[in-house]
Amino acid sequence: MQNDKNYESFYLRPHQSGNPDATQYNPVYNGWPSWQLYHGEGYTAPVQLSFNQWMHVKLVIADQQLQVYIDNMAQPVLVVPQLQRPVQPGTISVGGASDGAAHYANFSYTVLEKPLLTPVPPPQAVPAGAITIWQVSNAFAESAISNVVQLTPDQKNKLSWQTMEAEPTGRLNLARSVVWSSTATTTFARLLIDSEREQTKPLQLGFSDRAQVYLNDTLLYRGHDEFRSRDYRFLGSMGYYDTLYVRLRKGRNELWIAIAEDFGGWGVQALLVDQSGLRFPRP
Repeated sequence: MQNDKNYESFYLRPHQSGNPDATQYNPVYNGWPSWQLYHGEGYTAPVQLSFNQWMHVKLVIADQQLQVYIDNMAQPVLVVPQLQRPVQPGTISVGGASDGAAHYANFSYTVLEKPLLTPVPPPQAVPAGAITIWQVSNAFAESAISNVVQLTPDQKNKLSWQTMEAEPTGRLNLARSVVWSSTATTTFARLLIDSEREQTKPLQLGFSDRAQVYLNDTLLYRGHDEFRSRDYRFLGSMGYYDTLYVRLRKGRNELWIAIAEDFGGWGVQALLVDQSGLRFPRP
């Protein structure tokens, strides 16, 4: 733990014992968990948990890798090949649900000179067409754009911007640089596109929790992916699940994506696989 708002986290989900998300790796930035952004291989894994008895949990951490063992198993149940946060000195903490159902005993740590690690696969290649550099605004109230079909200069001039680089998967965890609060739950991710001609391109999009997409100031799309927003089993996990067909004019285009967050992960990702005739200048 760097502090109580910035740390690497691993936890068990007793209510998901045996399911693909029974274990969870989750980096926390600025106090904001992001499990909806980090799921699947390298982040979650199934395991049968024991109840009303002691379980032995061992975490082996070396460089930027994490390997998790439950009940003295020979092979790790979860391998995280790349921890997301930078290596920094800090503390170690344990915790549990507020109902006090979890108990801890015999907690210890050992410094190993050469820890024995299970081989891990090579890092994931950046997906073809992934947008890796974004301009990200300050946070603001979602109500400021809730009924806005056309962005105005006055609305745009109130924003300040910073450059953020996406992770190798193309995932942009907005909480890394933008601080969420109950009165400022929304931010814009902006992309400049120069097109050689008028053309239409498919844009694959992922987001958490809600998105409003503006192309050249005009609302193009609105989507909702909140936890349980579709049915009681819907997790709201972020992926490249939506495709928009963006009609680009010749010359400069601006794609603005407003991302609003409730809980579980504040992020966006986009693929423009066909980049022929396109350039992506930086402001």
